Amino acid sequence: MKITALLVILLLSSYVHAQEENSEQSEKGSHRVSLGLSHVNIAQGVKDSGSKWLSVPAWSVDYDYWLSDQWAIGLHTDIIVESFEVKANLSSEEETLERSSPIAPAAVGIYKATKHSSFLFGVGAEFAKEENLFLNRIGYEWGTEISPKWELGLSACYDFRWNAYDSFLIGISVCRKFKTKK
Repeated sequence: MKITALLVILLLSSYVHAQEENSEQSEKGSHRVSLGLSHVNIAQGVKDSGSKWLSVPAWSVDYDYWLSDQWAIGLHTDIIVESFEVKANLSSEEETLERSSPIAPAAVGIYKATKHSSFLFGVGAEFAKEENLFLNRIGYEWGTEISPKWELGLSACYDFRWNAYDSFLIGISVCRKFKTKK
């Protein structure tokens, strides 16, 4: 009888310990703030009155809140640090748009497909002094933990700016993860 009771206690304690470890590693209810260095690549760039592929430097500042272990919502903001000119998409004329250090925030939904891979999709705008542009964003992120609270990430995103121009971003970021106490 004593041995059976001891075995039951040991099994229950290991089960409870395993549940505690799983809840600590759960993404649900956690926050992630990222700072990234990236390049925004634009095929329709204009330089010296001719078409040219442009690659302009940018900062990425992202915030994500995890609704579950696989789904999150966030605000991903790209801050382009240079001014440039582009040819407008879908324009019957050779319309050129000037962009002065635009900032492009987007509200995104994130689906974490594997331990390291996530897909994102969202909607936002690009703000510049010349004019504001509506955009849709799709992307892929790969991340790996470098410690329990820090993550290193790589990202690739494509922005569709309606009736303006498209771009894709490639970047690297450092992320800080944290949970609020209840």
